[in-house]
Amino acid sequence: MTNSWRDFLTTGTARVDPDGRVRFPEPTAPTDNRLFDLSHLGLIAVRGEDAASFLQGQLTNDIRELSEAHTQLSGHCSQKGRMLAAFRVMKLGDVIYLQTPAERLPDIIKRLRMFVLRAKVTLSDASDELVRIGLAGDRAPEWLAEQELPTPERDNDLAAAGDVFLVRVPGPTPRFEILGPVTAMVRLWEALATQAAPANAQDWTLLDIQAGLPTVYNQTVEAFVPQMTNMHLIDGVSFHKGCYTGQEVVARMQFLGKLKRRMYLAEVETDTPPQPGDELFSASSTSQQASGRVVDASPLAGGRQALLVVAEISAAENGEVRLGENGPVLGLQEPPYGFPREEAPAP
Repeated sequence: MTNSWRDFLTTGTARVDPDGRVRFPEPTAPTDNRLFDLSHLGLIAVRGEDAASFLQGQLTNDIRELSEAHTQLSGHCSQKGRMLAAFRVMKLGDVIYLQTPAERLPDIIKRLRMFVLRAKVTLSDASDELVRIGLAGDRAPEWLAEQELPTPERDNDLAAAGDVFLVRVPGPTPRFEILGPVTAMVRLWEALATQAAPANAQDWTLLDIQAGLPTVYNQTVEAFVPQMTNMHLIDGVSFHKGCYTGQEVVARMQFLGKLKRRMYLAEVETDTPPQPGDELFSASSTSQQASGRVVDASPLAGGRQALLVVAEISAAENGEVRLGENGPVLGLQEPPYGFPREEAPAP
């Protein structure tokens, strides 16, 4: 977060907590139309004439499908096919940006640089290059149009208005990420804040959970192969692009293996807020280890928590998945994009 952007936000009602996150007071009246500071998400800038070909050999999606009108979701895996990061990948001008939680940037940049070798490419923390804000709610398209900004109609599509870029984020709630220089974003925030209530990062996380979009945090590094987090169902994996780090394992799972775990939406009532990486258990588990893990979590009203969890399919079908070994039973449901019929376990 740039100093000028932080100073702008904190001259109003926002404050910065000890973890460096911007916090806004709860709105005085409930509203579904909300405005977000997204500085908890970091940006990696990939520059150079070999940027696209380099990323093609590192990420799960086909970089050739990026364009000035389309972004994509993608993963970065270990050689064992385990996810090290989940990205939104954007080509803005001649720079490719990888967006992921800011906490993951140091490790990911260090690891990607190991594979550069003689490629003409540079990687850097670009989190301060562009301010990122989010707008969510049924009236979001209308309010963006009032600011003479284009609104991409399809999920993951990209539109530009000068040096301001807009991405349509998937999910049941209309939602947009907007990126641009500080001056332009200050003007836009001031205009939108008269209509939408500023909200906190955990509320953006809740929208990601409700959309079934996975995130990899430090606690869940190498916990999942992409298919476990439904990356293949949200256009986050290409099975025709060719080789990339971990590709052999990911492809074998898709074409030769049987998926035994996948990601569900869940709700639970608990006094202890769940954390990414927390273990799930089931009496009917076919594994000697935990039957799953929490991918992401965000609070709801009334002491309930919304979760994304990776769980054994058989245990989920039996309705016996618990948060912790002796914890409450999770209420599981399909994500909004559903599960393919052929993945359902045999009766």
